[in-house]
Amino acid sequence: MDTTRVTEPNIELFSGPGSEAPGPELVARPFGATDRGRRRATNQDQFLVATVSGSLWVEQSSFPQARVRCGGPQAHLFVVADGLGGHAGGAEASLLAVETIEAFLLSALGWLDRLEGYDALVLDELKRALKRADAAVTAEAKAHPELAAMGTTLTLACAVEDVLYIAHAGDSRCYLRRSGALHQLTRDHTIVNELVGAGVVKEEAAKHHELRHMVTNALGGGNGSVNAEVHKLRLHADDVVLLCTDGLTEGVTHERIDAILASRKDPQLACERLIAAANEAGGVDNVTAIVTRFDRAEPPPLHS
Repeated sequence: MDTTRVTEPNIELFSGPGSEAPGPELVARPFGATDRGRRRATNQDQFLVATVSGSLWVEQSSFPQARVRCGGPQAHLFVVADGLGGHAGGAEASLLAVETIEAFLLSALGWLDRLEGYDALVLDELKRALKRADAAVTAEAKAHPELAAMGTTLTLACAVEDVLYIAHAGDSRCYLRRSGALHQLTRDHTIVNELVGAGVVKEEAAKHHELRHMVTNALGGGNGSVNAEVHKLRLHADDVVLLCTDGLTEGVTHERIDAILASRKDPQLACERLIAAANEAGGVDNVTAIVTRFDRAEPPPLHS
């Protein structure tokens, strides 16, 4: 299930080394939030928004200086995870998966920005990250029989300068809003989506199909080894990236999500409105969203 694909003619989700010149310097403005919803007693969703920066620890020096010197941001990491609904240990699974991803990538993100032209290696590292999280969830389930079915979806996006890397398993989603249009970058790993792809079920009927929540690819959950869907794309100024769990997409239409992102330039306001819209639509599930806007960096001031 490792895939690279193009959802729109003008959005290349995987391009070879040197296929596109670097774009302008970008600044990421992210905001994430999660909500229990109106029907669930607990929240099994988790999310992470993190910035990895370079640091220098001074052990010895012949001149006075601070012990720690920090550089600018090297990468931005965004993760959402949805504990498999109705399964014992869903909250534990999503938490363990995000913590494992965080620990694994902490050591990797420091050199990702030095791999320009070696995108396949970066994507392989993200696949390894999901496999390690899958192994951690599976091991925890084996150690506790009452949690035998624990599992979670996981979708992550990692922005390194003007490049976005995506790794995904399950039915949480990653969207890109660019030039007035909203594009779904990941596909849902569900039985119904496979049936739609095979022409057995029509897309309109899939929205209400009784098997639409049956996930075929997840971390843990007794499904076997996870198969990561991975992508890479070049970011543009004014791009908006949305990561969300299905608590949002189950009740809020593609068109409504697009309208909210278009009308609210501030990521916090957009994120909060998306979650409110999910609850207004019934709040049948936990809902989590991370909205990130990529703005063109302001040029440094000129000194006379």
